[in-house]
Amino acid sequence: MTTLSEKILGGREGSFVDRKVDRAFAHDGTGVLALDSFRKMGGERPENPDNISIIYDHIVPANNSTTADLQHELRNFSKDAGINFYDVGCGICHQVMSEGVCRPGEIVVGADSHTCTLGAFGAFATGVGATDMAAIWETGETWFKVPETIQVNLEGKLTGHTEAKDATLEYIRMLGMDGASYMALEFTGSGAESLPMEGRLTMSNMAIEAGAKAGLFYSDKVTAEYLAHLGIESERQAAENPSYAKEIDIDLENLSPMLAVPHRVDTGVPVEKYAGTALDQVFVGTCTNGRYEDLKRFADIVRGRTVKVRTVVVPASRSVLEKAVSTGILLDIIQAGCAIGTPGCGPCLGMHMGVLGEGEVGLSTANRNFKNRMGVGAEYYLCSPSTAAASALAGEIRSPEEN
Repeated sequence: MTTLSEKILGGREGSFVDRKVDRAFAHDGTGVLALDSFRKMGGERPENPDNISIIYDHIVPANNSTTADLQHELRNFSKDAGINFYDVGCGICHQVMSEGVCRPGEIVVGADSHTCTLGAFGAFATGVGATDMAAIWETGETWFKVPETIQVNLEGKLTGHTEAKDATLEYIRMLGMDGASYMALEFTGSGAESLPMEGRLTMSNMAIEAGAKAGLFYSDKVTAEYLAHLGIESERQAAENPSYAKEIDIDLENLSPMLAVPHRVDTGVPVEKYAGTALDQVFVGTCTNGRYEDLKRFADIVRGRTVKVRTVVVPASRSVLEKAVSTGILLDIIQAGCAIGTPGCGPCLGMHMGVLGEGEVGLSTANRNFKNRMGVGAEYYLCSPSTAAASALAGEIRSPEEN
């Protein structure tokens, strides 16, 4: 009667445990804050620098002198402390950590709310604030309250142009934005087993948008093959008759392309309901949908055609960019009239590289559409890369099933 979170954390739901952290990471935003707290604690050198990563992704390249100065200080600290350091252009922290760093069964803590992405590997991965991260640097450990778990049972297989992002918007619609607060999600069923690794990363990524502490898949053949390609042997996990606080069911075969409507993530509806809505910008990327497979689905639709609205595409990592170049899909995207950004978060956090203006309407493959997040006074709809492609070609929201 053990959930995957209980097994990894070694405690029953509701209990408090102190645990060694296997992987810890921060980015250029939270890393600066963590460093300040670390120094105020009297810290000089992290306890386990080999297990810590600093990954520049949020404001890359630096957008002004203040940002550049802060990044310079954190860069020097990371190198002096022997921390694994990833500079401008390496990619988004969650994507970088998914490219051969994290393993099944590990406890992974990141100073970013979307650290739950890495639960796709069967790791307990969760986000913390900068002060907690500083304490992890100092001690190598942190505390957890073992969460209750909601089962998200996926059956069938995705069909047509429906993607894992659509299934993600559906489970968030069903749970609500606070329906899983301080709980874990376990994705199970034949549908979960059918999803490729990139789809699992998308679904785990947005667990936090339902308030969840973590979103986990069981490590299986798909996980093992993905990691083996990166030269890593991994364990497979099996359910141990877990007891769930709640269960929801999603039939993947009956899903259609979805949108989340401004200004909440739990407002999922079929794309057709808002078909024809004029757009000012389409954005493809982020830790949710900036992987190679996402860019390929986008490229397959826009290839040989021209977008009718400004379209920004930002690969999630350097390795994604390299593969997009080597396979030719990046050229397809560029020739369709899209702008390409430095691997990283792009305009998602509303700092630069494609922020919208007041009154503008955007369509984004990101994970959040909160009011004023990606531009003050703008509106943002969330969607999959396929829906983004069809809509970019039309200059308005359009289902990829109509393309």
